[in-house]
This record gives sequence, C-alpha cells and structure tokens, in this order.
Amino acid sequence: MRRAAAIVMFHIVAMMAVGQIVTIKDEKINSDSIRDAFDKQPYFGLYKDNYFIFGPSLRHPDAKNTNIKFQISVAQKLTRSTLPFGTYLYLFYSQKCFWNVLENSMPMSDLNFNPGLGIAKPIFLRNRFMGKVARILEHEINGRDGDASRSWNKVSLAANILISPNANVHGKFWIPIVDGENNRDILRYSGIYQIGTQFMTPDRKFNGGVTLVKRKGWNLNYNVTVEAGMRMWKGANEYFFLQFYSGYGEGLLEYNKYHTQIRIGLQIKPSLFSDY
Repeated sequence: MRRAAAIVMFHIVAMMAVGQIVTIKDEKINSDSIRDAFDKQPYFGLYKDNYFIFGPSLRHPDAKNTNIKFQISVAQKLTRSTLPFGTYLYLFYSQKCFWNVLENSMPMSDLNFNPGLGIAKPIFLRNRFMGKVARILEHEINGRDGDASRSWNKVSLAANILISPNANVHGKFWIPIVDGENNRDILRYSGIYQIGTQFMTPDRKFNGGVTLVKRKGWNLNYNVTVEAGMRMWKGANEYFFLQFYSGYGEGLLEYNKYHTQIRIGLQIKPSLFSDY
C-alpha cells in the first residue's frame, strides 16, 4: 500500500511537471488513483502567480508612473475529498498593489483585494489529466472610501485546458454585479471575459504567456498582458520575470485610464500552470 501510494504521488508530481500521466511498467495507474492523489494534496497553496516587479510607463515615464507592482495569491482547499461530480471547494484570495517608490513618502497608490469562493473540477481523459474547470464567486474592492472607492463582483466560469505537455489555453467568462457607485462603467474598461495561453519549455527553464481581456463593445478592444520568465535554478518555482501591460483596468483606482507599462522582477509560479 505504501509503495502504491508513493507511485501515485510520483505520478501527480510528474503530472505537474509535464501535464500528463505516464504509466510505469507493471503498475496500474488510473483516474481513480489520480483523484486519490488530488484528495491527499496539500490544502494550502498558490493560486495565481505571485510576483514583485518594477518598471516605468512607456508613455511619458516619470516618478508617478514608474512603480512597483506586486501580487500575492493563495488558495485553500476546504473539502477533504471530492464533492458530487468530482469537484472540490476552494477559498481563494489575491491581493495586488501598486507602490510608487520614486515619489516622496513612497505611497502605495492602489491596493486591490480579491477574495473568492469556488468549486473546481479536474478533467481526466483516457487516464490523462487534461486541466480543470471552476465556478467562482469573487469580489474585488480597493478598500477606499468616498470618491476613490471602487468595487465589483463576478460570478465566473473558468477553464484551464492542456493542449500539449508544455502548453495550455485558459478562458474566464463572468456575470458582473457592479456595486461600486464610482465605477458603474467598469465593464467598458475592465472587461467582460478573458482568454489566453501559457507555455513552458520541456525543461521548464522558460515560460511565457499572453492574456487578452475583452472590454465591453463590439470592436476589437482588448487589454493585453504579455509575460515571460526564466527559472532561477533547477527545480525552483522562482523565475526572473518580465511583464508588459497595455490597456485599461490594470488597477481599480485608475481603471478608466489607459496604461502601457513594462516591469521586471521576481515571479513565483504554481507547480503546473497559473490561474488568472
């Protein structure tokens, strides 16, 4: 039993490394075994990318728009084993901050809080782990009062599907519930859905990705994020990281102002592919 459990855990690690299940000779590894490994995975872990990056605006850079952006994102599994339909209940929390370190007193100009509660289901096909789908109820707020207050809610359907051992596509569609008095038009800037792709080299030394967020309207108006990372050393999940952002809605406070920004720094990634 211990040997079998060890083999299953080896396969879940292999799955996270290459995105699929590889059968070892003389051992039977099936979807039930992989689901059992999901049941026994750590309750607490990373959700979205965690990063700490610094850089200027590409449009008239100055001390105000050259800043640090950092994100902390974690997930807590709330159920010990599967719920009906093979799902798991999770609590999510992400926090994103814009820190103007070149200005006097170095103010944190915008701090966004994004808690959520969701049900996620891993997808298996012919003994391979193919990705996951999730239904998430999330709230985003900047914690300010008065005219600077911003908040909205989303009921989201998200999917993350492996198209090869080293690449995936992801999408997220949401039903918005805008409760902030000062951001009633937020869909025109922060969008109504997002799509993207991520890839890694076979040795996981390099990663990259593109995410497009569709703003409200019929024209091709997207907020664009392009990212690239290089692993710092073998076996680590820390990367030298570059992020380019062009569009609206990067932060809540200035959601309706256009930004073109490039930043570099440190990225900490989940074991497989990231959520968005």
